[in-house]
Parts: sequence; C-alpha cells; structure tokens
Amino acid sequence: MTDVDAVVVGSGPNGLVAAVVLAEAGLRVTVLEAQARPGGALRTEELTLPGFRHDVGATVHALALASPAFRALDLTREGLAFAHPDIPLGHAIQPGESVLLHRDAETTAAGLGRDGRRWSRILGGLGEHWEGLASSVLDLTHLPPHAPATLLRFGVRALLPATAMHRGFREEPARALFAGVAAHSILPLTAIGSSAFGLFLTAFAHGVGWPVATGGSERIVDALVARLETLGGEVVTGHRVASLADLPSARATILDVDARHFGGIAGTRLPAGYRRRLERWRYAPGVFKLDWALDGPVPWADPALGGAGTVHVGGTAARVVASEAAVHRGRIPAEPLVLVVQPSAADPTRAPAGKHTVWAYIHVPNGWAGDATALVESRIEAFAPGFRERILGRHAFTPAALEAWDANLVGGDVGGGANDWRQLFARPRLSFHPWRTPLPGVYLASASVLPGGGAHGMAGWNAARDALRRL
Repeated sequence: MTDVDAVVVGSGPNGLVAAVVLAEAGLRVTVLEAQARPGGALRTEELTLPGFRHDVGATVHALALASPAFRALDLTREGLAFAHPDIPLGHAIQPGESVLLHRDAETTAAGLGRDGRRWSRILGGLGEHWEGLASSVLDLTHLPPHAPATLLRFGVRALLPATAMHRGFREEPARALFAGVAAHSILPLTAIGSSAFGLFLTAFAHGVGWPVATGGSERIVDALVARLETLGGEVVTGHRVASLADLPSARATILDVDARHFGGIAGTRLPAGYRRRLERWRYAPGVFKLDWALDGPVPWADPALGGAGTVHVGGTAARVVASEAAVHRGRIPAEPLVLVVQPSAADPTRAPAGKHTVWAYIHVPNGWAGDATALVESRIEAFAPGFRERILGRHAFTPAALEAWDANLVGGDVGGGANDWRQLFARPRLSFHPWRTPLPGVYLASASVLPGGGAHGMAGWNAARDALRRL
C-alpha cells in the first residue's frame, strides 16, 4: 500500500501536466509546491499598481499552442483562451526603422526585399509544417510519418551558428530579424546550435503565432489545476521538499526541479556517476527583468511597433551578436539587446482602460547583482522618445529575486541550464528516455530535461506517460 499513487514535486507547467496525465489514467495524485501559490514562474501578479497584471515568467505562448501535450489536453474546456497581437514580433534596427515578423510568411517576406524569397522558402516552409516540427523536436517518443522529413530540413540548418545562418541573408532587415530571435537561445550567436532557436521560434510564429493567455499566464496554471482537481488530484502549497524522505510513499515520483536541486534531494541514493553529472550542471546567463505600468502605449518612433506583441530593441545583427558575446564574457554591454513584451497590445484585460502593461529583460551574467534599470529604460527611450514620461510604476527582478521567486531559476537562468552543445541534447544525460533516473519509479521532469525550457509541458508529459507504461 502507498499513501498516494503518484506524487509530483513542483507545480510549474511540467509538474502540472504530469499530474494531469497521471490523474486522467485513474491514479491518486498529490502535487507538492514550496511557494504559497502553484505555477512556478508561470504566475501573474499586480507587481506595480492595482489593476495592472504582470506575468512574472513567460508571457508569449507559441510553445503552448504547438506543444503536443497541451494540444492533447485541450484546456479550452477549462476556459483557457489565447489572444494574438496584430504582429507577433518587431525588431527595431534604429529609431524609426524596424522590420516586422508577421504571422503570414509571405507578408513578412514582402518586407525583406531581396531576402524575401529565401525567408519564405526556409522559415515559411518550416512554418507550414509546424506540427511535424513540434512533434519531432518537442517529443522524442513519437514521430508522425511526416515528421522525419521536416526534422531533416530543420536539423541541417539548426546545427549552424546563428551568425552563419543570418550571413545567408543579403540585407540588414532579415539579418537583424533572425539574429534577434536566435538570441532567445541565450547562447553566443557564434555557438553551434544557436540557429536552432531562431528557426524553431520563427517557424512557430508563422505556424501558430506568438499569442498571450487572456487574463495572464497564470490562466494556464488555473486550467491545469482545475482539471487535476476535477479528476480527484490535489495541490498542496507551502510544502518545500528537501529530501526524498520527505515525500509520501507513492508508486511513481516525478520531480519538476532543476538538475542540481534533484541531486540534492536524492543525495546518496543516486549512483555516483549520475550524481556527479547533476552536480556539474551548468547554467546559462541570467536575466534582469523590469515590469512597467504605463499611462499609455509605448511611443515608438516607428508606430508599426505598437501592434507587435514582442519587440526586440536590438539594432543591427552585428550589434545583437556583440551584445550576447559580451554577456557570455561576464560583461554588461553598453547597448544590450532588450526583449520587450507588450501583453496589453493583444489582451486589454492586463491593465485599466487606456493603460498598458509592458515588461522587458536583458541577458546578464548568471547571478549578476547589479541594477540595470537606467540602462534598459534609456535603451528603450532611444527608440521610443517619451517612454519614461509614461511610466506610472515599475518593478525590477534581479537574478537573485527571480531565483527567490522560483528556485528553478538559478542565478536568473530562465531556461533550466545552458543550451550549449554539451547540454543541448544531454539533458541531463544522453538518452532516449532522459526523464528516467537511476532510481526505480523516480522521474525528473523540468527544463533541465529534454526538450528544455519553455511553457510546453513536454518533460512532464513524457515522464508521466513513461511512468504509466512502467507501472
């Protein structure tokens, strides 16, 4: 006899997806969460002023729409809805000059001059086959018949450094646009594999869009918790787990914690070699994040950026490359790439009528303890004169504050560990079943496990299905 059939540690999207899969199979499931509210970093708070709702972590949810896990769960039954901005992404090259990534690949290509045909053929082609791409990259356990061909088209270019990929374009708009998206890898853009993120996220922009969850990202968590409770499962908050000995007895244990935390929780029960792998887990640079309450929209010098859900204030491709290189050398660049998200451009429920919420972050060295508020705001001000005058309130997240909010964000790393070639596929070890651990019935299901960071729930989905097969 066991206290429960399954226990899940951590209530981020991976943990909650795993819990729902297990509960739908008829198991008694308990989720243990250290914080006072479920969701991990996928929460929405009034960080600045009453009535202004800010997402602490992810806001743009292309991965949630494309994820095989979320498509199978269909959380629209719990009222989850997404809102699409008019334009998924804008990249500000210089004040008054921008390039736009539209949902439609041909419309995007029309704004790229001589590079339009190449963009349409490569990025538009991947976007047309987004479902096969999502299945082949996000889910190692199931490849639909058409997925291998899509994966081959993606994989050949994905292994290239982003600098090699964007040099294939002849003009600055396409180069800058691709470089900005590739920077989501949090890798030097000269690194092997950095193109993968640019290809993957751009394909989803064309395939499913870059939407926000209506009402805030916590609505995804609310929907998962509602489904779980309907199935008889429970979420226990304020319950921090320091050791496997702290857990109720269960037939399956799934941990939505980062690699090093799992090593600490499991301790000497793990074989020495596996434990050393976890102890040596390397983290990516962190982020310094700012949330603002504004009395109006951002006054972009290029008005077209007002309709974009995401804006990369990055400058030329060369400037983006230099910015990311500086961060990996342990420095804060003088002109950093600023990733700006305008949720209320698509979802007016985020702020009182006529007002707006906006957030932005820059990459910083892991654990950086400085204050980049003035740097970030001056960078935006250069491309949106009058921005500072519209600020009603602000809230800053240093890397340490992000980690205090969610222990999985070690040193401000929002991706669960570095995405370099040594950890891109070996997450946390090279295996077709990376969520399995050497301990019978114990699974690791976090961003430290393939397919990595993002609110897609796939590590939890695969760990739970594997647990059911083995049970």
